[in-house]
Amino acid sequence: MPSTAMKKKVLLMGKSGSGKTSMRSIIFANYIARDTRRLAATIDVEHSHVRFLGNLVLNLWDCGGQDTFMENYFTSQRDNIFRNVEVLIYVFDVESRELEKDMHYYQSCLEAILQNSPDAKIFCLVHKMDLVQEDQRDLIFKEREDDLRRLSRPLECTCFRTSIWDETLYKAWSSIVYQLIPNVQQLETNLRNFAQIIEADEVLLFERATFLVISHYQCKEQRDAHRFEKISNIIKQFKLSCSKLAASFQSMEVRNSNFAAFIDVFTSNTYVMVIMSDPSIPSAATLINIRNARKHFEKLERVDGPKHSLLVR
Repeated sequence: MPSTAMKKKVLLMGKSGSGKTSMRSIIFANYIARDTRRLAATIDVEHSHVRFLGNLVLNLWDCGGQDTFMENYFTSQRDNIFRNVEVLIYVFDVESRELEKDMHYYQSCLEAILQNSPDAKIFCLVHKMDLVQEDQRDLIFKEREDDLRRLSRPLECTCFRTSIWDETLYKAWSSIVYQLIPNVQQLETNLRNFAQIIEADEVLLFERATFLVISHYQCKEQRDAHRFEKISNIIKQFKLSCSKLAASFQSMEVRNSNFAAFIDVFTSNTYVMVIMSDPSIPSAATLINIRNARKHFEKLERVDGPKHSLLVR
């Protein structure tokens, strides 16, 4: 039977200067944070196409946030922009001096979404949190989150605090992408089975290009709640360093007296990280188990039939 593409339309919106293009460039275009300073403001809508998990194609539409463009989105382009939306990602500059205007544009977005795509998922990113004094971050984020949730009714929004200078950006985008993966439940079931069979403490699955965490299973409680996005950030930076030396990153083993961590290419679209604390299990056995599981997980990626295409605006 011929396959039909599953398309999901995602809007990336926010006022000019809020940081939309910078975060998109870091996650999907392999920029490092300091290099985003040379990015110019987005004019109208910027398109980019990213293959994600092989059959999942992200067509990224980054909507410029200058006042003229924003007004056009709500008037002459309203139906084109807001019809059939699956996800809205709205980015706020936490230090904006025009908070009232920011909220007005956000509410205009919500009205258009409610009219055209009432089932859309809403994500709000309170961005540039590194500019806020550390002891004030929790309070300020909580205030913004409460305001945004109140303004979003009857729709529900999920809020994240983000910065291009730390792992919070990976946490937010991993959570968003997780919502868009069609076979994520099947992935998690198989990852759990794999972890239990090889007696791992924890197993993580990363998307190969972005190094976003797309699935995980833990058998033992871990202390650091932010470990996933920290690992994403560290390994992504290491991969970029390798590429500058005309080398390619394939695998890594880190070992100390408490545990061993293995990061290795898994399928053609993923990396896997396996954490082992049992000293009686040799490294060679774990590496063989990873190699033996590859074919199974490759098959999982192929089995889910139609190509899935995401349209991100």
